[in-house]
Amino acid sequence: MLPVALALASAALFGAMTVALRVALLRCPGAALGAVATVVSALAVALVAAGLETARGDVHLGGAWVFALAGILAPGGSQILFTLAIRDAGASRASVAVGAAPLVSVAIALAVLGEPARPLLIAGALLIVAGGLALALDRRRPDHLRRIGLLYAAAATILFATRDNVVRAFSDGDVPPSTAMATTLLVGLVFALAFARGLPSWQRVAGFAPAGLCFGLSYVCLFEAFFHGRVSVVAPLVATESLWGVGFSVLFLRRTELVGARLLLGAALVVAGGVLIGLGR
Repeated sequence: MLPVALALASAALFGAMTVALRVALLRCPGAALGAVATVVSALAVALVAAGLETARGDVHLGGAWVFALAGILAPGGSQILFTLAIRDAGASRASVAVGAAPLVSVAIALAVLGEPARPLLIAGALLIVAGGLALALDRRRPDHLRRIGLLYAAAATILFATRDNVVRAFSDGDVPPSTAMATTLLVGLVFALAFARGLPSWQRVAGFAPAGLCFGLSYVCLFEAFFHGRVSVVAPLVATESLWGVGFSVLFLRRTELVGARLLLGAALVVAGGVLIGLGR
């Protein structure tokens, strides 16, 4: 039951991060520095978790380089793209778009790892595609929506999915989860700083702190879930982040997000597709 609870908590916290990030961007425009500010707070959470592991003596750094590579992908590149997606497409629509990560993850597994194509994988892929079409055909769009935001979300999804494959592949090593997570976020912060070419002010860091705290706690739960549970159980539950993102948008951003029936349908189809893909693997 622990991996199930951790996976659901990670999904809910990621959905909350999406909405908090949208609110912060409305108050403090600037996607690149916003992404840096978000990762700063998330890294603080990771360092606390890693410090607790150090106190227990559960520290092994020999295999941490793999998670440094994962950090370049996500949150390094992905958080910048995801922040741009939220800025241009809104929290709810960006959440639905990144819900396609299981489809990308499976595509990588089929193409690179030679995994067999099973009926549930095909059915899940079709549901995710159908969810994407529902999102694309949604006519009830807010004034701030720009289609390039969905492209940013699609690019972030590829990086999210690649990161997940790296973490899953090396989760059985000697590096404990919080150390692996801290390494990932530290390298991601360095990458984001290089892209932003500047440091965020303390006011900006404070403004993005709620999003960063949700992001960091989501990472804690995500890594612990992958290190202690089967991928077939964890991945489908983490995919519910799309529904959490849309749900929190309805609660806190109803006036600006304009969540309609097609968007809700798209989120439900994407999540259902992610569940089938997880079961099929």
